[in-house]
Amino acid sequence: MPKNDRIVYKRADGLWANKRMGAERPADLHPTQKSALNSAETMIKHGGGGELITKGVDGKIRSKDTIYPGNDPCPPRDSEH
Repeated sequence: MPKNDRIVYKRADGLWANKRMGAERPADLHPTQKSALNSAETMIKHGGGGELITKGVDGKIRSKDTIYPGNDPCPPRDSEH
């Protein structure tokens, strides 16, 4: 995985973490999932793009998104690139 991929998940203390994949600690903590997602997207964009994985409150992966200018490994088939 590229170094810029990030994951957003809920911690046991109720805060939402924005963590770079492979890092030991989260980059930052947020009271809401939305604010953690916004922070993660901004960091990915400034780092040149990558993948954003979002986990729900149950800990299961809810979504995986490629943030521009990342390289989507599975682009949509209707794309005209």
